[in-house]
Amino acid sequence: QVQLVESGGGLVQAGGSLRLSCAASGSIFSPNTMGWYRQAPGKQRELVAIITSGNNTNVADSVKGRFTISRDNAKNTVYLQMNSLKPEDTAVYYCNFRKWASNYWGQGTQVTVSS
Repeated sequence: QVQLVESGGGLVQAGGSLRLSCAASGSIFSPNTMGWYRQAPGKQRELVAIITSGNNTNVADSVKGRFTISRDNAKNTVYLQMNSLKPEDTAVYYCNFRKWASNYWGQGTQVTVSS
């Protein structure tokens, strides 16, 4: 079992920044992938960014150039630095952890961007 604890969500004005953190604990093995997905009301959950334990990344086109994903393997923590935030970024952001065929999700953290 893997437990994910998220932090960093909140309310920010358009153009501002937030930094999300997600710490994983439990049966952590490498290789693995950690990342962020988001879901707005009435919309499907979508990938934001993922990063492997080898630091390979995949970032959605909608946030590329504005969001940066990184991880600290010593802390089993993934970060999402969100800059130049737009109202369209408003959503619940979910931390994700994948190892082999196992898939774990955080509880979600609300990010609200006001215009």
